Amino acid sequence: MKRREYKKDKNKSGKRLALKISLFVALSALLVVVAYGASLQNKAADAANRAYEALPGRDKSDIREAKIEPAHDNVSILFVGVDDSETRGQGDDHSRSDALLVATLNPKEKSVKLLSIPRDSYVYIPEVGYKDKITHAHAFGGTSATIETVEELLDIPMDYYIKMNFNAFIDIVDALGGIEAEVPYDRIEKDEFDKNTIQLKKGLQHLDGRHALALARTRKADSDIKRGERQQMILQAIMKEATSIKSITKYGDVIDALGDNMKTDMTYDEMKSFLAYVKGGMPQVDSISLKGYDDMSTGTYYYKLDDTDLANVKQLLQAHLGLIPDSSNLTDSSSSLSGSANEISEDNFNE
Repeated sequence: MKRREYKKDKNKSGKRLALKISLFVALSALLVVVAYGASLQNKAADAANRAYEALPGRDKSDIREAKIEPAHDNVSILFVGVDDSETRGQGDDHSRSDALLVATLNPKEKSVKLLSIPRDSYVYIPEVGYKDKITHAHAFGGTSATIETVEELLDIPMDYYIKMNFNAFIDIVDALGGIEAEVPYDRIEKDEFDKNTIQLKKGLQHLDGRHALALARTRKADSDIKRGERQQMILQAIMKEATSIKSITKYGDVIDALGDNMKTDMTYDEMKSFLAYVKGGMPQVDSISLKGYDDMSTGTYYYKLDDTDLANVKQLLQAHLGLIPDSSNLTDSSSSLSGSANEISEDNFNE
């Protein structure tokens, strides 16, 4: 009788011990997750502080009556990709913008309009008071001149800017473990050091940072419009990868990649407020291009924008930001057709 009671007590003790061990393991795992989250937040806050660069005399866009709240209001962001390689004499103060993308975000619709502006677009640059390629605005007056030029072109406020160099782009894609992207052709392309070392292969490919950058920059085989479309595709691929569950453990590396290679006028709290856009999945992203035509009449290549199409794009973005009433007769398709795809020599492109 006593032996049976002893066995019962032993079984109960074993079960209690197993339960305690399970609770300890669960608690330890929870503490690890919490500690990781806290560490990640501290790292993100530090990176955001290093990346923060307010523009002198600009608390908000002159087109805005009051400063917006990104957690609630419709917002615009200008993405500026720059080549600041010293090997090509492209110091940060004198570099041209290699990519310009405008994103308008509407939290009520949970939608994003993503516009690519061809780097050779012939536009008015307020910094110098005459028309030139939009890529030159950054060389004339840095980020401020680029923002003023885009606002002049589209007649919408640029609430925030994010400027990244090639290193940030490569490191972010690598930190995420690469991205899936459709490569249009087989081609040898230049790497970040302007050496022909990147082999692009046609079809849906898993690309690391260096190959993704080469795909984003290439344009010799088609046009600046197609180049813009590829940049839109790559940006969406990065967004998709960054918001996937499997990427959570990679955020530390992504933050490290951004810290020293990105500049923005967003504070850390403002950055966090944009998380609302990806809760429950990716927002609807509509890609837009600017129609126009190639012009070599002066001996220098320019991309001349179509006035009617530009007016439609302006209205589309203004409506998406809630600056004017929405118009049901304006659709993305009216503004997403590609311009001509003439092959222009690299010498003319680089002027």
